Amino acid sequence: MIVVRPEKPGDTDSIHHVNKQAFARDNEATLVDKLRSHGVLTVSLVALQNNEIVGHIAFSPVTIEPEHSGFAAITMAPLAVLPAYQNKGAGSQLVRAGLEECRRLGYGLVFLVGHPDYYPRFGFIPAGPKGFKCEFEVPDNAWMVLELREGASAGRQGTVRFRPEFREAI
Repeated sequence: MIVVRPEKPGDTDSIHHVNKQAFARDNEATLVDKLRSHGVLTVSLVALQNNEIVGHIAFSPVTIEPEHSGFAAITMAPLAVLPAYQNKGAGSQLVRAGLEECRRLGYGLVFLVGHPDYYPRFGFIPAGPKGFKCEFEVPDNAWMVLELREGASAGRQGTVRFRPEFREAI
């Protein structure tokens, strides 16, 4: 049985390992480490199986240019599950729990760059037609947004700017 809980002190090495294994490279693991060290890892959850961390999800703030006062948005990145535990529900549980925590914290929109066949099941839709551009060059169908509150994107548009740690991770 998969259990999802917030990251705790002492989880960092396991989280690094999960991200490195899931992506078969260091970029995402290093990104999470940098976001944490700069105090901008807004939501960080882990999935446990038999008390072993097998998955991780991270959320950090983004800005929209031109910025609208009082407009808070967040990005979900990365979502990582150890290869042996993929396609067994851990990722879905992490996404649902993470989105619920972002909603609880008062965020209206969540942006991501991700697989267009996976994320729509959680309500994500293409962000471009809603008037949001990604600061990075990404495929249109991979650039997505989710409204955590109905109408959160109404009257808003612009270029979504990620934390500098993302530019360093590419």
